[in-house]
Amino acid sequence: MFELKDYHVAYGQSEVIKNMNFTLNPKEIVAILGRNGMGKTTLMKSLIGMIPSSKGSVTLQGKELKAMKSHERVASGLGFVPQGRMVFSTMTVQENIETGLTSTKRNSVPDDIYSMFPVLQEMRKRRGGNLSGGQQQQLAIARALASEPSVLLLDEPTEGIQPSIIKEMAKTLKQIRTQRNLSIIVSEQVLSFALDIADRIIVIEKGEIVLDTPRDAVDESKIAAYLSV
Repeated sequence: MFELKDYHVAYGQSEVIKNMNFTLNPKEIVAILGRNGMGKTTLMKSLIGMIPSSKGSVTLQGKELKAMKSHERVASGLGFVPQGRMVFSTMTVQENIETGLTSTKRNSVPDDIYSMFPVLQEMRKRRGGNLSGGQQQQLAIARALASEPSVLLLDEPTEGIQPSIIKEMAKTLKQIRTQRNLSIIVSEQVLSFALDIADRIIVIEKGEIVLDTPRDAVDESKIAAYLSV
């Protein structure tokens, strides 16, 4: 479905992501864990094309994405929910979601998006900037889903969100995977959330994969130690 081979990302002479290899399977949810500064956001931004990779390949359903711009990657089936959500604060909820339609032939929001996020239907005429943090996160996910991705990337979705909403978000992401038949990569620091949603856990340290394990074989204390060093 989605594959990185010998993948490197650098800022000038400084390599942030080094020799990364992993494969995402159809309908799989993978959580990428690591402390701040270990390369999670750099990795996610490079996968969507905001930062160029310096070496290696990234393929989606066999198609090489490396030379593509961000909007071309979205048109090829990659959806992105950035850290901090980045909703358009002066646009309505509906207008925010409609910005995700530009890579599709649709001109209206698919019904299943509002059924997944009923609060957004209630608030569709409200400005994005007037929503709570949790509601803005739902809006950012809905906007990414409007582009009809086959792989959804979420960068630190729990940041600034209340614990009760985090539980709800985990449920929603699993529902999205099932309803939309898509694969999901989540970069995260909250271990409990990652364990709630993921089929597989990857830990990165200084831009390299140090652990790649199925969810049911996870040693929580070992992962916690990586996150707290």
